[in-house]
Amino acid sequence: MGSLPVQTSFDVEDVLSQLTIPEKVALLSGIDFWHTAPVHRLGVPSIRLSDGPNGVRGTRFFNGVPAACLPCGTGLAATWDTDLVKKGGALQGTEAIAKGASVILGPTTNMQRSPLGGRGFESFSEDPYLAGAMSASTINGIQSTGVSATIKHFVCNDQEDQRQAVDSILTERALREIYLMPFQIAQRDSRPDCYMTAYNKVNGTHASENPRLLKDVLRGEWGFDGLTMSDWFGTYSTTEAIKAGLDLEMPGPSYIRAHLVNQALGCGKLLVRDVDERVREVLKLVKKTQALGIPENAPETTIDSPETSEFLRTLSANGLVLLKNNDNLLPLDKKKTTAVIGPNAAYASYCGGGSASLLPYYAISPLDGIREQVPEAKYALGAPAWKALPLMTRLSKTKKGDHGLTMTVFLDPPSVTNRKAIDEVFVNKSDILLVDYKHPKIKSSLYYLELNGTFTPEQTTDYDFSMCCAGTGKIFVNGELVVDNETHQRPGNSFFGAGTAEEIGRMKLEEGKTYDIKVTFGTLPTMTFSSPGTTGFGAGGLRVGLERKAEIETEIERAVQLAKEVDQVILCAGLNSEWESEGYDREHMDLPPGSDKLIKAVLAANPNTAIVIQSGTPVAMPWLESAPAVLQAWYGGNETGNAIADVVFGNTNPSGKLPLSFPIRNEDNPAFLNYKSERNRAIYGEDVYIGYRFYEKTNKEVAFPFGHGLSYTQFDIKDLSVSDDGAEILVSATVSNTGKVDGAQVVQVYFSQHNASINRPKKELKGFSKVFVKAGQSEKVGIAISKKYATSFWDEARDAWVMEKDTFDVLVGDSSANTPLTAQVKVLRSEWWRGL
Repeated sequence: MGSLPVQTSFDVEDVLSQLTIPEKVALLSGIDFWHTAPVHRLGVPSIRLSDGPNGVRGTRFFNGVPAACLPCGTGLAATWDTDLVKKGGALQGTEAIAKGASVILGPTTNMQRSPLGGRGFESFSEDPYLAGAMSASTINGIQSTGVSATIKHFVCNDQEDQRQAVDSILTERALREIYLMPFQIAQRDSRPDCYMTAYNKVNGTHASENPRLLKDVLRGEWGFDGLTMSDWFGTYSTTEAIKAGLDLEMPGPSYIRAHLVNQALGCGKLLVRDVDERVREVLKLVKKTQALGIPENAPETTIDSPETSEFLRTLSANGLVLLKNNDNLLPLDKKKTTAVIGPNAAYASYCGGGSASLLPYYAISPLDGIREQVPEAKYALGAPAWKALPLMTRLSKTKKGDHGLTMTVFLDPPSVTNRKAIDEVFVNKSDILLVDYKHPKIKSSLYYLELNGTFTPEQTTDYDFSMCCAGTGKIFVNGELVVDNETHQRPGNSFFGAGTAEEIGRMKLEEGKTYDIKVTFGTLPTMTFSSPGTTGFGAGGLRVGLERKAEIETEIERAVQLAKEVDQVILCAGLNSEWESEGYDREHMDLPPGSDKLIKAVLAANPNTAIVIQSGTPVAMPWLESAPAVLQAWYGGNETGNAIADVVFGNTNPSGKLPLSFPIRNEDNPAFLNYKSERNRAIYGEDVYIGYRFYEKTNKEVAFPFGHGLSYTQFDIKDLSVSDDGAEILVSATVSNTGKVDGAQVVQVYFSQHNASINRPKKELKGFSKVFVKAGQSEKVGIAISKKYATSFWDEARDAWVMEKDTFDVLVGDSSANTPLTAQVKVLRSEWWRGL
């Protein structure tokens, strides 16, 4: 696709009237992974779409152009700051323009039914109001730049297990009050240009061909007037999806439309009018984005700047949640001797895995950030908590001395003597997805790679080498075969579930000696098995790891010894993009093997230990009682480590609040019995009792409640007043900072019905506001809340919302578990309503 200048704007109806049938059919699908079809003779350009929810990757998984990485969805929602999140959206819009993209595939707005959801980190919250407010803010920020946002995944894509086949079975009330509500709020408050449909079925029909969702609810009730697209490879029918209202099949080239649409037109299953309705929406989106002035096939550039870094640091730090701080252990004193211990310390866990992942401009690890402020801080690994070995490219070098590997591409397998290379590429990351690697001589998805580099160990010991792949491969060290992932392969979760399990080989290496490493790889068609439901990965990919052999017991002993030698310890543990990723769910809530044992041992060795947990969703904390201070740090984007250091040392006063409850055990979670797919179905048996709605209704103790978060200062919320004009309820209060440090507090407003005619949660979040207050001063907060949204539930008998005649408590506080201020409002007569 050659680069074309920007076309002048076209008239949608005029173009539609001139299109040929083949041109119309072409417009119904993408032409590749990221671009729509053009019709150049009528001035319709191709436009570019790009992932994702926490940064704009551009068009390439493989050797892509670096980007700004924002905190993950839960990390953004933990700010409870709609203005800040909107600025984050605007940054994404600016980044998209730099990447030549007119459409961003985000935000992710699904609900966290369970702590185990593989993409839970991508979404915002267990609460539909908070998720809706964060989605609307993100969309308003993105679309303020002229770039179109795509809210996803519509709807009930709340697990990864059998995600394309699973039928999400739930009541209409749960669907409306919990799962559709954040989309409804975003539609009301931000009008996203695009919706992406979910992979799964909803009550028996796949979302991408579900007329009730796409026609009746989205376009009919809510008045949506934009484009709907499938998730990638999530279109499963031709006629049904088109008639249901799915405009665009992604990606291309088409596998379910194209000639099948022609056939459907020929036999009368589709009318030209049906096709025109879908084409019209594609044309409207292309026309709208033309105002950006992005040329076709625009080059991808970066806007890495000090201003971007500063903003990302603020954004990340504002989402950190101080869960516990006995005796004000935090903030730590920079003058005291400090140790940084733990598996997440020297590794930058900056984002989750899957389509949310991207190549960042840079990634600051917690150790980097802490040493920036305390250069003498000592370090110990403590426990090897990686799921797959850390990437080889952290340690390997090319012949030129760059950190990475040299990748050579061949059309013939290694068995062909004197085979000729067709390409040579430097790779700085040995996690290689080839879905968008292109070369003019490659005519199919079958080809071969060789990766070469050297490694010089810093100590004489055993080293582990590893490979998982969607394809076949081997690793040789000085000519000796160390890993064989070709002769015998085991299915695994790598590469969105299309790849193998990780194969590991061990070799003793000598300090100071340089070893030659060679990796051979055959692409996906060479694989010895296939995984159903993982189509579309073309040439597949490979992931190669290298790390010294780390035994848990030995590493813990070293860490304990170090902890005894210093005044204070920062222990960084948690998960990373391999534990939390698109493509599979977590198996349990536990930290990786060895982490809990490490934390207990270090706490016993040095009571002045602050625990920093990085995860996108809750983890079990069996050591919680003995930990004096715990900080939840999420995946914080490029500035992860600096943000953690800023809070730990008090440069930033923590103000984040939990956007989801942290249960004590996974068994306590309301979805525990019904999570994961059983013969392609998942029953949402908890109904509307998701998250805190369940814990409060059943009086079940949690580790930390929804909305919880401490500060280095103290706040007092008082002077509650509530006014009601029948349509809008205005809640106002005064927030006083009674401590000695400037800080921010989140005022949370919950509603509770007195005598509902059905079972309802004890209370539900309906409004909030974050306010910055200087030490010793007070600020007034006003929160406007729609009365019908605050009081209604879904009446299944009437298929409508109902505001029931009753009295409602307005509960105000700083978490779902602490709402000391109460006022009341009344609904004078029952009223039913639909729409926005």
